Amino acid sequence: MLHFDKNLLHYFTAVTTVTTQKLGVLFMAGAKNTTPTVSEDPNALRWGFTPQSENWNGRFAMIGFVSVILVEIFSGQGVLHFWGIL
Repeated sequence: MLHFDKNLLHYFTAVTTVTTQKLGVLFMAGAKNTTPTVSEDPNALRWGFTPQSENWNGRFAMIGFVSVILVEIFSGQGVLHFWGIL
């Protein structure tokens, strides 16, 4: 049966905590405070899979959907018939 010395366990915990804190200070000392490269503006036009581009994609989809509905209402025929595809 194994027996653990509680004093040894407390010593080990204290040493690892202090060592971790010192290493964190050493690694963070060389870090620069940088600003994010991604714009936080939700209306900014960004390329790629970003929240801004997804917002614009949704806006353009809504414009397209409304324009299709308006074409069908005012022409009396579907969009494919309106364009002569069918």
